Amino acid sequence: MRILLVEDEENIRSVVKLNLELENYEIVDTGNGAEAIRLFNEQHFDLVILDVMLPEMDGFSICEQIRLKNSDIGIIMLTAKDTSADRIQGLKRGADDYLTKPFNLEELLLRVGNLLKRSIKQKRKVDEIYRFGSNMVNFITYDAEGREGPFRLTKKEALLMKLLVERKDEVVSRQQILQVVWGYDVYPSTRTIDNFILAFRKYFEENPKAPQFFQSVRGVGYRFVNEE
Repeated sequence: MRILLVEDEENIRSVVKLNLELENYEIVDTGNGAEAIRLFNEQHFDLVILDVMLPEMDGFSICEQIRLKNSDIGIIMLTAKDTSADRIQGLKRGADDYLTKPFNLEELLLRVGNLLKRSIKQKRKVDEIYRFGSNMVNFITYDAEGREGPFRLTKKEALLMKLLVERKDEVVSRQQILQVVWGYDVYPSTRTIDNFILAFRKYFEENPKAPQFFQSVRGVGYRFVNEE
């Protein structure tokens, strides 16, 4: 699980980061509001821990922008302001939880765990064998059936296919695809994704030039659509 930690107080950020890493979470951290938005747009995260008082952009504005792009990701807000008005404002902007500084680290870890469990439950469950139109994919064996008959997907093709199916009807960016399928540190150019999608259209679309299932979203990425 990957967590974006946004906190401008370096001592708090380092302590929280260390404790989350001890729980086997992968942490990306920053103390800058504008940088937080850039990181969120470029990478995949499962949870955001967000301070309110930040340079360049406050936590309320960041929370609102994140919610416009992702309605499911868990957001925990941290603040030194212990007023009901601030808590209400954070919740109105889309936060799921709210902790006032100074907070208990064990309580933060429990809240992080609870939100991540919730997001896992909400994630679309994909059957071992998935059918769409006249097509079929077996995500265990990588066997598939397309418009030209049976064939076998590569491991990367199966991982990409499963990601798109899990995020059915959602726009998935090229960067998110690369990070989930190829990994976070070393991955090829975004053109690689375009080539994989072209292959999927050749495998599964009746008319690859007018795709029904694998749709492009200009400048962002791709969306898998299956009207079951």
